[in-house]
Amino acid sequence: MRPRLRRASEVRTAADVRTLARNRLIESRLTPNAISVTGFFLNVVAAVLVTQRLFFLAGLAFIVGSVMDTLDGRYSRMSGKGTAFGAFLDSTLDRAEEGIVLAAVAAYFSKRGDDLAVAAVVITVLGSLMVSYTRARAEALGVECKVGLATRPVRVVILSIGLLFARGASLGVFHLLAPAIYVMAVLTTFTVLQRVLHVRRALNKADRGLATPPA
Repeated sequence: MRPRLRRASEVRTAADVRTLARNRLIESRLTPNAISVTGFFLNVVAAVLVTQRLFFLAGLAFIVGSVMDTLDGRYSRMSGKGTAFGAFLDSTLDRAEEGIVLAAVAAYFSKRGDDLAVAAVVITVLGSLMVSYTRARAEALGVECKVGLATRPVRVVILSIGLLFARGASLGVFHLLAPAIYVMAVLTTFTVLQRVLHVRRALNKADRGLATPPA
């Protein structure tokens, strides 16, 4: 009986600590925009580290910066400090962050004379932008569009693995940066096609519904 009471007490204590920490955080001056900007800064740091071929550190900075990108939205909803401009800023910085890091990766491959990898990075950048655009445009037309494999979290995971296990990243004899880019290029392209077909089906179905005369 006592162990059960002790575990229940520990659970209540942990819950109280989390609640207290959350309340203190909400009462602080921290804003969702500050978290977004911090995430952007860390991605810039990651890009600089890539150009210096410090891939392991770049991977860590990229991961932490990407985590910050997920936290700003949650903190915005939890704290009630979110604004319309904050949502716009978050989306804008998300696109910039991904592009900056991938541009640094392209520069690295260019210095090595790996034209195929550079082309794959370009395809990945365009694909990532189109993945985001197709969703935004579809939702503007009233169609929910979250289908597809290469969502941002998936792209973050793939690129993180590529950076952490790149040539000279000190985590064994791995060369996974180029394969990661090739996978991202294929998946982003495929996801764009998935979303285009999904929206086409949804809009055609809506058009047929409008064209059907009432009984």
